[in-house]
Amino acid sequence: MSGSLPFYQKHHRHYDRGYRSRETQSAISQYQQSGSSYSSHSRSSSQGLAATFSALDESKLSPMPKRAKPTYLAMDKENQIIGYVVPIFRGSHEFESGLSDTEEARLKESSAYMAGRGLFSSAVETERSDYTSRRTMMRESAERISLTKRIHENEEYHKRMNEDNLMHTPEFVIKPRSHTVWEKQCVRLHCTVSGWPEPRVVWYKNNVSIDPMTDPGKYKVESKYNVHSLEINRCDFDDTAQYRVSAMNSKGELSSFASVVVKRFKGAVEESLPVPSQYGYVCEYGITFETHIVEKFDVSFGREGETMSLGCTVIIYPSLQRFKPEIEWYRDDKLLTPSKWAQMHWSGDRATLTLTHLNKEDEGLYTLRVTTKSGYQTHSAYVFVRDGEAEVAGAPASPLDVVCHEANKDYVIISWKQPAVDGGSPILGYFVDRCEVGTPHWIQCNDTPMKFARYPVTGLVEGRSYTFRVRAVNKAGMSHPSRASLPAAAMDPADRARKGTSAPWTGQIIVTEEEPAEGVIPSKPGDLTVTEATRNYVVLSWKPPGERGHEGIMYYVEKCVSGTDSWQRVNTEIPVKSPRFALFDLSEGKAYSFRVRACNSAGVGEPSDPTEAITVGDKLDIPSAPGRVVPTRNTDTSIVVSWVASKDAKELVGYYIEASIAGSNVWEPCNNKPVQGTRFFCHGLTTGESYVFRVRALNAAGLSECSQESEPIEVKAAIASPEPPNGISVLECVRDSMVLSWKQPAFIGGADITGYFVDYRKVVGGVPGKWHEANIKSVSERAYRVSDLEETVDYQFQVRAANMAGVGIPSLPSEIFKCEEWTIAVPGPPHDLQALEVRSTSLVLLWKPPVYQGRDQVNGYYVDIKEAAAGIEAWKGVNEKACLNRYLKINLKEGETYVFRVRAQNKAGVSKPSEPSEPVLAETKPGTTEMVVDVDDDGVISLNFACDSIKPDSTFIWSKNYEEMTDTTRMTIETKGGKSRAMFNTPDMEDVGIYSCVVSHTDGSSGSYTLTEEGLKELLKISHDHKFPIIPLKTELAVELLEKGRVRFWLQAEKISANGKIDYVFNDNTISQGEKYKMNFDKNTGVIEMFMDTLGDGDEGTFTFQMQDGKATNQSSLVLIGDVFKQLKKEAEFMRKEWIRKQGPHFVEYLSYEVTQDCIVRIRCKVGNIKKETVALWYKDGREVQANEKLDFSEGVLNLEIAQISKKDAGVYEVILKDDRGKDTSTLDLTDKGFKDLMNQVFGVIANSSTPLKIQSTEEGIRLYSFVSYYNDELHVTWHYKDHHISACDRIKSGVVGEQLWLQISEPTEKDKGKYAIEFFDGKGGLQRTVELSGQAFDDAYAEFQRLKAAAIAERNRARVAGGLPDVVTIQEGKALNLTCNISGDPVPEVTWLKNEREMVSDDHYILKFEAGKFASFTITQVNTADSGKYSILVKNKYGTESSEFTLKVTESLGDLGGTTYLTDADGNVIVGQPHPMTPKAATPKPPKTPTPKPPTPTPPTPTPQTPTPPTPTSKTPVPATPTPETPTPPTPTPTPEVPDSSAPPTPTPTPTPGDGPKEKKKKVTKKVTKRKDSVVLKTPGGSKDATPETTPASTPAATPVPPEE
Repeated sequence: MSGSLPFYQKHHRHYDRGYRSRETQSAISQYQQSGSSYSSHSRSSSQGLAATFSALDESKLSPMPKRAKPTYLAMDKENQIIGYVVPIFRGSHEFESGLSDTEEARLKESSAYMAGRGLFSSAVETERSDYTSRRTMMRESAERISLTKRIHENEEYHKRMNEDNLMHTPEFVIKPRSHTVWEKQCVRLHCTVSGWPEPRVVWYKNNVSIDPMTDPGKYKVESKYNVHSLEINRCDFDDTAQYRVSAMNSKGELSSFASVVVKRFKGAVEESLPVPSQYGYVCEYGITFETHIVEKFDVSFGREGETMSLGCTVIIYPSLQRFKPEIEWYRDDKLLTPSKWAQMHWSGDRATLTLTHLNKEDEGLYTLRVTTKSGYQTHSAYVFVRDGEAEVAGAPASPLDVVCHEANKDYVIISWKQPAVDGGSPILGYFVDRCEVGTPHWIQCNDTPMKFARYPVTGLVEGRSYTFRVRAVNKAGMSHPSRASLPAAAMDPADRARKGTSAPWTGQIIVTEEEPAEGVIPSKPGDLTVTEATRNYVVLSWKPPGERGHEGIMYYVEKCVSGTDSWQRVNTEIPVKSPRFALFDLSEGKAYSFRVRACNSAGVGEPSDPTEAITVGDKLDIPSAPGRVVPTRNTDTSIVVSWVASKDAKELVGYYIEASIAGSNVWEPCNNKPVQGTRFFCHGLTTGESYVFRVRALNAAGLSECSQESEPIEVKAAIASPEPPNGISVLECVRDSMVLSWKQPAFIGGADITGYFVDYRKVVGGVPGKWHEANIKSVSERAYRVSDLEETVDYQFQVRAANMAGVGIPSLPSEIFKCEEWTIAVPGPPHDLQALEVRSTSLVLLWKPPVYQGRDQVNGYYVDIKEAAAGIEAWKGVNEKACLNRYLKINLKEGETYVFRVRAQNKAGVSKPSEPSEPVLAETKPGTTEMVVDVDDDGVISLNFACDSIKPDSTFIWSKNYEEMTDTTRMTIETKGGKSRAMFNTPDMEDVGIYSCVVSHTDGSSGSYTLTEEGLKELLKISHDHKFPIIPLKTELAVELLEKGRVRFWLQAEKISANGKIDYVFNDNTISQGEKYKMNFDKNTGVIEMFMDTLGDGDEGTFTFQMQDGKATNQSSLVLIGDVFKQLKKEAEFMRKEWIRKQGPHFVEYLSYEVTQDCIVRIRCKVGNIKKETVALWYKDGREVQANEKLDFSEGVLNLEIAQISKKDAGVYEVILKDDRGKDTSTLDLTDKGFKDLMNQVFGVIANSSTPLKIQSTEEGIRLYSFVSYYNDELHVTWHYKDHHISACDRIKSGVVGEQLWLQISEPTEKDKGKYAIEFFDGKGGLQRTVELSGQAFDDAYAEFQRLKAAAIAERNRARVAGGLPDVVTIQEGKALNLTCNISGDPVPEVTWLKNEREMVSDDHYILKFEAGKFASFTITQVNTADSGKYSILVKNKYGTESSEFTLKVTESLGDLGGTTYLTDADGNVIVGQPHPMTPKAATPKPPKTPTPKPPTPTPPTPTPQTPTPPTPTSKTPVPATPTPETPTPPTPTPTPEVPDSSAPPTPTPTPTPGDGPKEKKKKVTKKVTKRKDSVVLKTPGGSKDATPETTPASTPAATPVPPEE
């Protein structure tokens, strides 16, 4: 085990002895029982020995070295404190007798022996007995000391060897006990705790930890020698609680409880009760908090009803994250609590108090107190609250401080303070209003105004709470109401005490009296007194009777006029419930006595003893006027006013102070809340003004007369002696003298420093001597040579500053300087650094040269700068090159604080730096002005500087190049008020330089102006102009043409008086007002003008206006000769003609054109001065253009619109406007360039209407296109690819379709990728639309192109039936039928013929042929009725399948007419003529039908009627080539219309079922060929060959018979 102790045990001086081993404790116990302590036989003989033993004993018990005083600290071998040695406690028997058992037996023997010795022994025996006793005592003492040493060594041994065995949980040796105390008494709870390691003890109140710092002075916690205590100072009822003390160490925790009950004390509290001790702030954990209050609130002014915030920034170092100081706000030393009128806020570093609605009650001295564990800091400032604006002019201000007193069951006394302002007429009295809490209604309590500032309000309802306010009234009107009082409950104080208060945990503590018996008539009340008596009312007070019934009692009050025995009951109707009553309506001046009776249900008791006779009247007099008023200067805006208190003033409330500017007799209140004492600081005064003051006292009776006025006093800062200088340094040292320098005091006392006094003293061996005066007469400079010093002797110096107020305290002693001659080659340090012209970004630093020059003259200076808070390593140079002047302008960073120093340089090197300057904050202070240069009307050049913060003693100090000007011949300086003016007497180049001005007794107000050679030349020019003034002109002489061609000559003078004189000159001859010339001079605007109706040849020349105004002159000329005159004359004549033209109908706006968004060209003009008879005629190229609509002059605009303009619309357009007053013509040339410009504008509209380029894929390639709203053939469009023009070729073509402009790229490749653009030419910059054909866009377009290309190929090469077959063929039985159709397709299609959807095979009856891959023929050698049915041809190849069908109807034979071949056209009509070369009997087939496949069983579509021009039928769509199905699906048949003269069965659908063909009826043979839409019928009468066929209805295609084959 390690013998070392934990740190918390080594360094704690007061831990218990609980670590003792049991063996050690047993040894001590036995030693105590053995009675080994000693006691003397007699007090006198034993005191010396006892003292010796005590010293020895304590010396042995303590391991500490022997000291003058005994110590009880235990230390280990490492001299570390490990414990405290407790002196051994003696037994009670030893304390009683003062002797041990052995000593007592010896004393008895000695006593018996001495008794016998008196009879038998001699003096020798006595000597021997005394010697034996002393030897025995010495031996016992040595044994005791030896035992003590062994016990201590054994104890230390066990402590080191068995440290862990000694550790145990805390134990309460003595537990805290409960207490019951009265209010305002102190109570102490204490306990004794043992345990190892030493326990940590914490006190709790109702299980909440007690922190003494949360309520300074309330709790005090101490821990000494294992005894722990909690002291509660001045207990109040809230301190009734259960308190717990908890002891805890590493082995465990133990708690003990005690209760404190605080009773209310009904009598007076004894002043001798314990007073709480002053709280001492303890630094915990070795931390000391430093508190600084910055950005403090200042004296503030507000007005009633406003909101005001007071705040300070609090800096606490060190800054702990969760540490919160105690922030308290006080007003007039009374702690403020949060309310609706005052709100406190702490943001972590700023404390703020917000007064939400100012009233005069809020006026006072406000104090912020910041408390930490290391102490507290405070800041105070006064807040003034002015009266609000009165609702009625002349009305008084509102009262203040409304307070409720002696609240009872049915009445309360209200008091207030009178306002300081009465509105100009005396206050007649006051009205009191009440409002029940929870309601908004105010009720006036008194009908007549009360002069006294107290009033008893009666008629309250018991148990309810009320607030009150007061209003003042004078002859002008009523004031604003005061701030409402705090709520007051209408309740008897005795009832309130009887109800008691609940404690936090002990239940209710009730102070009661023994309840009286029921049914008892109350006895008489006692102690009836008159508490208040005024001319308006008397207030009585008494004590309830001792005997009364169980129920409550009431009272009757009786009065009696003095000198009579007639008692009159006052409150007859309503008995009084509370032992207080106010009587009104008493006769002033009469004497009354009063008595009271108590009553209950049992009856009315005996009356009380009557009061003495009281005369009705005011018992309180208005105080007398205060005595002499003495004002004293304080600051530049405040005065301290003192006065003599009012004599014999009773119940004085305070004083009101009023101020008035001397001689004005207008008085204003300095305070609106009465102040106690006889001294007050009046703030808010005007600096430099003289004021007089007076004071009034007040109490409840009213305000006193005003005191006598004080002597006038001017408001300016009080003068005090200056603070001590600082920064003492040595500038030069020779054998017997030193040159010292120092800095000016930070505060000079409000007056100029008149001089300095220097003291010095020797320092020998580090011991300073006496101070000696170095100068008897003060020195004005901040440098002084101290002479008559001793060489090589050390000296210290101190400096004192003096002003009008006296000599200030001396500075701190300087460093020790040795008086020895300097021999260094470099110069000494500069001194007396001064910062001027401090702004946010710059300042000017001045300094004085070194006193010690070194071996050579100083040839330059270096300036160093650093931030004030930075270390010495932060110094850096400002100028790299040495500065020759003793001043330098330095650029700064706004908001930073800097210090500066200067080093001098000569040929030998650079000196030591000067003393650092005072810190300078880079900011432009409010009100800072700059120096300005000015030239007055007399031509005097001056520099002007103004200062707003000037003081009466301030002076303006002018310097040139920062050296005070001594040559007064160059400049004259005038100063008036806060402005100073430096005027140059005879300015020339010698005056070039930097001029500066410093204002003394200000906060560094200064400015400068740099006068350069160029600037001086400009100023001299301005000065000359001012000395020899000219009339300034806004404009020079000018000419302008007016209506009718009149000519106006004019100019405007900037400044000319009404006395100005004007001369008009033409060619050096003065001209005057006449028929030709009209002159005018407007004196208000300075406009001078001359008018001429016309210009003639004789008017060519020079016109001049000459002006004179006092000594100021000027002239302006205008030369009108040559071309200038001719042009002016021409314009005048033109304007005259224009005026004449406009007398009849004329064009206001001539012909012009515009192009609409629809590309319509609108030719328009605007006309004026027209009438009903006015005619407008349009012409183009000399030919009249007839307007479709009647011209409308309602808007004075004529329009001609040209839609789809082209070259034919080019020409010259003309409009003639005429009537009986004349005519006017307007022409618009739209030929050549005019037409070209018009078309360019049209092209621009077309270009702007174009849509963005889009990409479209076709079967040939990729097409780019854009739409325009209108296309014109003259439009010039170019296509570009990658910004290069595209030339047309076979592969890339462009064109226009309608309004679509396109570019076709055939067979596109990768090389065609890129940016394409279409450019529209509009004669200007043109317009381009672009598209990017690359990436995904190209890929998608190319893929679509490939798809469309494949589809087109398939469409071109698929199998087709080019020549169609007729829909219906009707033929007689026995005839031969031959039908032929054209077949196309690549590869050559397969041809299949079908009958009734069944494939046919060529045989002798049906001859099916397909020749040359193009011609398919169908022949029936001899038709019979079995051949009737539906036939179709089906062609197919790999690209698709197509079919065509017809219906064959066979009629009965009419005879042997022979075989006939029919050739049909595209409509199925039979064509008479030669047969096809390959098939002479074939008919021209009609367009075939294309079946729509229906996998797996395709069905041919319904045939479509044919047109004369056979386009691709909608039903004939290409389908993939598929094998012909063996079993076609039969469709549902649909009926067809019947044919006239023949009976036709219903026409089947394209795919009829085999065997279902219609059966035809036999008809009469006619000699006609009937043409039907869906059948061809051959009718040959009698077999005649030349028979004309009979025509059938037009809806049926007809067939023309062909001669039979030979």
